[in-house]
Amino acid sequence: MCERDQIEEWNDGRPSDWSVNRRQFGIAGLGVLAACASGSVADAAGGLAEDRVRVTTPDGTMDAFFVRPAKGRHPAILTWPDIAGLREAFEVMARRLSGQGYAVLVVNPYYRSVPAPQFPDFAQFRAQGGFEKVGPWRAALTADAVQRDAKAAIAWLDARSEVDTKRGVGTHGYCMGGPFTVWTAAAVPGRVRAAASLHGGGLVKADDPQSPHALLAKTQAGYLFAIGQDDDAKAPDVKTALRDAAAAAGRSAEVEVYAANHGWTVLDSPSYEAKAAERAWERMSALFKTL
Repeated sequence: MCERDQIEEWNDGRPSDWSVNRRQFGIAGLGVLAACASGSVADAAGGLAEDRVRVTTPDGTMDAFFVRPAKGRHPAILTWPDIAGLREAFEVMARRLSGQGYAVLVVNPYYRSVPAPQFPDFAQFRAQGGFEKVGPWRAALTADAVQRDAKAAIAWLDARSEVDTKRGVGTHGYCMGGPFTVWTAAAVPGRVRAAASLHGGGLVKADDPQSPHALLAKTQAGYLFAIGQDDDAKAPDVKTALRDAAAAAGRSAEVEVYAANHGWTVLDSPSYEAKAAERAWERMSALFKTL
């Protein structure tokens, strides 16, 4: 996942204005909607509704961003942000996903410590010593804690009139949120049917019973594991371990190393790479169509 050495590599003076990425992403999103003819997307043409919401968990009250098509009932998606937390970039991405016909809840994983946004964008995360700041917040995000949050978030979604509970739930996570997707699928196996990890870290931990790869057999989801080329270079055995674990568990899993570096799918990331990000979005969208 995003670690200190990657932050140092990014602090090299490259431009941090992500407005161009935002525009590119918005244009690509319009193209996706224009290319789709499903009923859910047609419903989304009526516009989106969004709110800042609060979800009660066993550990407190989790703040979140909830966006959904203004009409109808739709499959739910639970989003786990990257190390810099819930911020505008993830709201932009959630709107695009919701426009494809989903009720999307983007949670603040650090709610135990501080409300969102902790940083307005990744540039400020870098400028404000984000790695050091989030260290104590991340320490609370154990597998058990994330699973408690996932159960609460999915129960909250299932209680919403906009959510079609006859359809499965999807989840996707970025950077540190990658393993959270598997923990979510293991926490609520009867509901979670699709999970996408985008440049997720900590997916394979030897001799750890809570390692995501060791929990695949406890889930009923199909998976996408999109891996950055630099992460693969540092830990080339991870992709093989994920494929082997999925096969042993009888779970469908697409495991691919992308020609892009860690963080390439997040709009305000210094390593955002539009072409590779669009491919990952396409594959994630295909997975969520199975809900």
